[in-house]
Amino acid sequence: MTEQRFTHLDDSGRAQMVDVTDKDTTQRTATAQARVRMQPATLEMILGGEHPKGDVLATARIAGIQAAKKTWDLIPLCHPLLLTGVTVTIEPEGADALCVQATCKLKGTTGVEMEALTAASVASLTLYDMCKAVDRGMVIESVCLLEKSGGRSGQFRRED
Repeated sequence: MTEQRFTHLDDSGRAQMVDVTDKDTTQRTATAQARVRMQPATLEMILGGEHPKGDVLATARIAGIQAAKKTWDLIPLCHPLLLTGVTVTIEPEGADALCVQATCKLKGTTGVEMEALTAASVASLTLYDMCKAVDRGMVIESVCLLEKSGGRSGQFRRED
């Protein structure tokens, strides 16, 4: 059995940026998700385009894309990445929630899981920010990695 360890710690337990110099360049993709629960009236306002701040969904999608590109600037040990694709989708889920999904892609030596998670999180935070005047009780929940591919660790798919 192979011993697993935290890759962001050196042999003395100090934080380090992982050296990816010798890793193979591969196509890498990751998809993350978050859910934003709100009052049904808030969801109706968003979907009906009746929010006084404008197109809430478009703003949240753009915020998610920007966040993916800035992940290395937000999370101390992340590498700056040349993302080749970022998509953020926001779909209604029942009468009281929006499901945010973010997918990031690149061809490189390190994965894009953190970029996808950051995109989904910031898009959700943007939804909250734009709607807090009408619904301060919104809840951002279930932020998680859905799937990733590429790299040495191979495929991952969340089984729920």
